[in-house]
Amino acid sequence: MSEKITPISIEEKMKDAYLNYSLSVIVSRALPDVRDGLKPVHRRILYGCHELGLSADGTHKKSARIVGEVLGKFHPHGDNALYNTLVRMAQPFAMRYPLIDGHGNFGSIDGDNAAAMRYTEAKLTTLAEEMLADLSYNTVPFSENFDGTIEEPDILPAAFPNLLVNGASGIAVGMSTDIPPHNLEEVIEGSIALLKNENLSAEKLEEIIPGPDFPTGGKIIGSEKIKKAYRTGQGRVVNRGRIHLESEDNKRRIVITEIPYQVNKTRLIEGINKEIDRERLQKVTSVRDESDKQGLRVVLELKYDADPEIVENRLYKYTDLQKKQRINMLALNNDQPEVMSLKEIIQHFNAFRKNVVKKRAEFKLEEKLADLEIKRGLKIAIDNLDYILQLIRNSGSRKEAKSSLIENLEINETQADAILNMRLHRLARMERKKIKNQLANLKNEIRDLKELISSEKRLRDQIISELNEIKDKYGDKRKTEIISDSSQARIDHRDLIKNREVFVSFSLRKKLKKADSRNKIRAAKEDEILNILKLNSLDEILFFTQIGSCYSLPAHKINDHHGLSTGDPLPEYLKIPPEEFIVNVLPLNDQVKNSHIVIITEKGRVKISSGEEYKSSVSKIKAVNLSEQDRVIKAGALTNDDDILLVSEKGRTIKFSSREVSPTSRNTKGMIGIRLAEGDRVKVGLIAGSESDLIALTAEGRMGRVKISGIEKQKRYGKGSYLLSNKNYEIEDGVLCSEDDEIIIKDDRKNHYFLASDDLPRFAEIPINRTHKPIEDYEGAPRELFKKKKI
Repeated sequence: MSEKITPISIEEKMKDAYLNYSLSVIVSRALPDVRDGLKPVHRRILYGCHELGLSADGTHKKSARIVGEVLGKFHPHGDNALYNTLVRMAQPFAMRYPLIDGHGNFGSIDGDNAAAMRYTEAKLTTLAEEMLADLSYNTVPFSENFDGTIEEPDILPAAFPNLLVNGASGIAVGMSTDIPPHNLEEVIEGSIALLKNENLSAEKLEEIIPGPDFPTGGKIIGSEKIKKAYRTGQGRVVNRGRIHLESEDNKRRIVITEIPYQVNKTRLIEGINKEIDRERLQKVTSVRDESDKQGLRVVLELKYDADPEIVENRLYKYTDLQKKQRINMLALNNDQPEVMSLKEIIQHFNAFRKNVVKKRAEFKLEEKLADLEIKRGLKIAIDNLDYILQLIRNSGSRKEAKSSLIENLEINETQADAILNMRLHRLARMERKKIKNQLANLKNEIRDLKELISSEKRLRDQIISELNEIKDKYGDKRKTEIISDSSQARIDHRDLIKNREVFVSFSLRKKLKKADSRNKIRAAKEDEILNILKLNSLDEILFFTQIGSCYSLPAHKINDHHGLSTGDPLPEYLKIPPEEFIVNVLPLNDQVKNSHIVIITEKGRVKISSGEEYKSSVSKIKAVNLSEQDRVIKAGALTNDDDILLVSEKGRTIKFSSREVSPTSRNTKGMIGIRLAEGDRVKVGLIAGSESDLIALTAEGRMGRVKISGIEKQKRYGKGSYLLSNKNYEIEDGVLCSEDDEIIIKDDRKNHYFLASDDLPRFAEIPINRTHKPIEDYEGAPRELFKKKKI
């Protein structure tokens, strides 16, 4: 007979096979059930121990014996994975409430592996027995094991919400679960509250269960994130270790006594040592692990000048002493994966527990009813003792006697068997009274069980009573502290820096240098210092460019330099495009924040804004709203008493009070400072402060020195007056100076020339006349003036 071949699509075959595999992993391996909070492997280990008789009050047995029992009967997978699961169920740092009582080496929080299964022993804990207590009352369904030889429970009749109490984690196909452990007392109180009021709000439930409770303690920072995770089933919480400061013999040390959940202590210490090598924890001299049986203790010795608060923040920032714990409350509900809220998980458990208690009552009711029938038969026998004895004596066999009893006394077969099996001592007067009392008690118990089964209130009260018993027996205090202020979880860079006074220099060749003393500032050969900024390490430095951008650089990011260092190139810190050039550098310190920043443009606009406007979390902001073909020529810090001096290319000059310019927000155009003739533009924009003279540079290379007080003060928005007697000269640049200042001249070939301000004659009046010699040794045309900063 020829074979019939049916063609199938390989895509469909692969799809079906993968879906079957995915379903098997999701349902049979990776995800816990919402009812008992266990994955199949955990459930089988507990049931295997139960079958071996490893009760909490009994003796331990070899772990290999337990693994063999579970592996051979229920869980046909790797023995190593099975043993690792058994080990974790016994670890007090992994499980909030261990379900296995381990004897021997079961690993450590340092990541040490447990001893081989042939060396360790285990049994159930008393709390684990509460997971199995109602198993014998036919409360949960059983299914055949993998080879169909015996049965195993599909679920355990858990007496408390184990899914929340011990949490769960697992990776399935396309999904994963991360449910943190919780405090037993709080979870039970939450369950009871929902039993009493099914409409209990999420807010009220969260007051009862404020957050996870990790076995390793520590702190959770931010209650809002917990609430979000509890209501949506997903989120993250910040888990931080616990530390304190100790002082002894003028030495200070930070001591870590608790670490975040699932953090390996050895790796944490290795991470701290790495950060010491990277100089992020340069104030820590050594790290010691002094942990013992009394508890965890990791000691960090500090240098004498260390700021413990900064070291603490750096530990949180750069090591696993602070860790984000993912929450994804995914579990199986009727064999379907479902992300559930805190309230939904407890509601599912409560519904399951009601079903378990009801089935237990039904099972007990059947037993009591059967016992009642027997007791009634025995009472009939006692009441008709002489007749029964005569009937049995006259019967030819047990079968005949049984038939006669059923027929004459109108009893059933069970009762007849009980009478025939009754021993003679039961005929004693005390036994007869005892049977009557048992009969009365049975009737009361049956009445009580029927009421329990039929009454929702009685059922609820019974569950509450049992939950309270578990709470009183196994409850303990919360280990993890919850700090409601979530801002404490954010480790801002400012929290990692010790605020100190520093000096930062900016040179002609765009080099930055930071030092703790002005005396350590120096420039390289063929370079000159243009700015020396005094500020704190938490302040920022502002770099203004001609296109209206402002680049911000935190002072603490600049490397500290020794006295002989010439600094670092600016591009190492800021990526400013080559088409932009810097017009000025300002410190954003307290003085500038509390005053104003003025920006002057080529088209004669003057914009004044509060220094606070330039505080930003980004490195580049817009400093001014420029109109088309306009550009920034000056930016500077301003006080209320300063004058503003503008000089146009055609020599028009105006000086007016800064009070005439109304402060505006940062992203504005500002106000017109000078009315320019067509084709003219502002070439010099200065803030006249303590300096006494203006040095002007013409396009022809002529220079002159003019006293500031000699320039007449006008109103803003005027045309100004001529700076030069020769109106044919074009102004190229200008700089304010005092006596003994040195001026740097830069030509269009980037050559630099130096000139003392005193070498230029001072004029009482404004004009620079033809008698001023051009600087003849220039190789190119002069373009810019700078004032060399005195060191």
